[in-house]
Amino acid sequence: VDGKIKAMLADKGYDADAIREELLIHGIEPVIPSKKDRKQPIPYDREKYKQRNLIERFFNKLKNWRRISTRYDKTADSFLGFVCLVSAKLWIPFVNRT
Repeated sequence: VDGKIKAMLADKGYDADAIREELLIHGIEPVIPSKKDRKQPIPYDREKYKQRNLIERFFNKLKNWRRISTRYDKTADSFLGFVCLVSAKLWIPFVNRT
């Protein structure tokens, strides 16, 4: 993994020509469905877009922790540390599943 962002998965709220152009300038594939009022719908990778659901569900699980949802930590480092700690706790049950 080279660390470069390859695609941006977003909902219809981000369907704007300016956003799409900016992403393409930086070599990022916009995976954004077109709004209903767009005259010429722009195709997008539906398989990649399905992954967005997993990301949304993960963030909803993180928000169950009051400390994260209310952002009690004063520094970005301590906030990120707690997000990593909770993420690991959520991930552990799936590690040894057979």
